[in-house]
Amino acid sequence: MNASPNDPGTGPAATAVGSAAAAELTTEVLDFIGRDGCADAEFDRLALRLHAYQYLASEPYRRFCLRRGATPRAVRRWQDIPATPIDAFKTLELACQPPSDADRVFMTSGTTRGNLKGRHRHATLAVYDRSMTTNFARRFMRGDERLPMAILFPSEVDLPHSSLAHYLALARANFGTADSGVFVGSQGLDSHALIAALTGAERSGRAFALLGATATVTQFLVELARQGRSFRLPAGSRVLDTGGSKGMANAMPADAFYDALSGRLGIDRDRCINMYGMTELSTQFYDDGSAVLPAVKSGPHWIRSRLVDPIGGAEVARGERGILVHCDLANVNSVTTLLTEDVGVAVDGGFLLLGRAEGAQAAGCSLAVDEFVMAASA
Repeated sequence: MNASPNDPGTGPAATAVGSAAAAELTTEVLDFIGRDGCADAEFDRLALRLHAYQYLASEPYRRFCLRRGATPRAVRRWQDIPATPIDAFKTLELACQPPSDADRVFMTSGTTRGNLKGRHRHATLAVYDRSMTTNFARRFMRGDERLPMAILFPSEVDLPHSSLAHYLALARANFGTADSGVFVGSQGLDSHALIAALTGAERSGRAFALLGATATVTQFLVELARQGRSFRLPAGSRVLDTGGSKGMANAMPADAFYDALSGRLGIDRDRCINMYGMTELSTQFYDDGSAVLPAVKSGPHWIRSRLVDPIGGAEVARGERGILVHCDLANVNSVTTLLTEDVGVAVDGGFLLLGRAEGAQAAGCSLAVDEFVMAASA
């Protein structure tokens, strides 16, 4: 389908959308997150409003949509919104409001495309923060108001542009007790202090939470094994890891990793929870523990996912492997719909995360990036 010159945003009247429209949509998204759930039609309605706003406010995104014929008049449901490849954040400015007005800029680590860092600008952190805390309360806290927490990742002071540092700071501030602490600093992991904290938790009888990057949690498990140390943390204790183990020198197979967590800390595997997120999203996915692997990942009502063939963008048949596409309504200032580089398969209750794209699928993701950049730069 070709775009008509009369479609919104295709002619000389296509100018930057003002802050009033952004504020109105932000309020609407915040209210939407606060609901208990939503019907399909309600999700579609807000997704299409965000698509129309981002189409008008972001020139690179508008050009890509025009290439795909995905104008606001043509898009009828959230699945019709064209998926922006996450690597486009490394080469283009994908923001609806002026970059100078951003409340915070989260940056990715440099990867294969020239070691460039992706930039995700948040005009306000209110939406990200509401998304994180609402979802975290339900999926990780599971009814507990506060827990003593050990954070195994640098603080926001050390990593001010890290979305994970901010995520963990929110967890500690909103759900941690006063004696919670960060155990990774400029000198790396402070294993001695962490062991002391776990010893105190073991004696206290209070449930304890350990949260951090998979790589750092693995590092600590290796140190515990070296020392021959283990704990029996109180009932209700839990672990959250995120980031995966790909590229780690001391990586463990997933089953071995969660067996080690359970064995060294005395925590049941169904209390060892993995969070799946990314800098380019404002919402995270969780599983319900690692008793069975791969564990089913799912998100809250303001994010939806589908599986596609990255070359043509068509959805794959249910039960077949595809590349994950997420539509995150909390992404107000960038783009709602992202083509990841993660392979998954749809199952009842969510999806299974199977790893990174390789071979033809990786090539398809790369072609999608090239198409986006070419269209946005035309």
